[in-house]
Amino acid sequence: MTLKLGLIGFSEGNAHPYSWSAICNGYSVSQMRNCGFPEISQYLGAEVWPLARIYDVKVTHVWTQDNTLSQHIARASYIPNIVDDPFKMIGEIDALLLARDDAENHLKFAKPFLEFGMPIYIDKPLATSIEGLNSLYDLEKYPGQLFTCSALRYASELCISSEDRKKLGQIKSIEAITPNSWIKYSIHIIEPVLNMLDVTDTVENNRTESLQGDGVKVSIEYRSGVLVHLTASGAMNHGPISIKVIGQLSSKVYTFVSTFSAFKLALSDFLSGVKSRTCKSPRDYNERVISVIEMGL
Repeated sequence: MTLKLGLIGFSEGNAHPYSWSAICNGYSVSQMRNCGFPEISQYLGAEVWPLARIYDVKVTHVWTQDNTLSQHIARASYIPNIVDDPFKMIGEIDALLLARDDAENHLKFAKPFLEFGMPIYIDKPLATSIEGLNSLYDLEKYPGQLFTCSALRYASELCISSEDRKKLGQIKSIEAITPNSWIKYSIHIIEPVLNMLDVTDTVENNRTESLQGDGVKVSIEYRSGVLVHLTASGAMNHGPISIKVIGQLSSKVYTFVSTFSAFKLALSDFLSGVKSRTCKSPRDYNERVISVIEMGL
């Protein structure tokens, strides 16, 4: 059975309505070139289509606050239905992609779908406070109904292999950096870094620094003694997302490169949870993530 997905967008600077729907539906090369995000055409163009798309799923409905934009997203990724009210999708789709990264609006859009019992993938960050996270999770009708992540949680190039762990020895410190704002982009380094740490480790101390422009640096000392430095360098700074791990024996820099693969793995994990009604995005993990985001605000 093909799962029918609805898509809600659009928030400024966030290309996910285009990229997520393309990964599910395939895409029009000419239309995607005009979407305003040239990087999408670059990484989609590096794949073999239609083999690259996720099968047994189709984005069938789209809504944004701008009908002209909705029409373009639909043309770019072969979405057959444009709706003038997002909540009209309820009863017409099997699951929802809330592809907006303005966390302050997530509850407004997600609430009717959660109350209906529909599975929903909410774009990062889910919320910017534990209070906001609780407001969403408290609406779940079953564990795993709500899925959220930074796709970089799934980036294999940001994972420490067992061979690397032997070469690094005991981890002493981690230095991670992402361009753009703390509130929207810090999650891209928080999740991969948390995956490198012992899940039972707890925060002992933390401090926050404001950097030049709108940059933010959060330093965290864990009970184990590991020191973590997380930097969002600000809107005017550009560069790769990278994580330097310093161990007792050596160090290594991990750099994010595989956008398409990370997005596809994240979407596939959400869809796997929809089909099996299992929890692929644990609340306790997301609480750890949001608590770090809160530190930088």
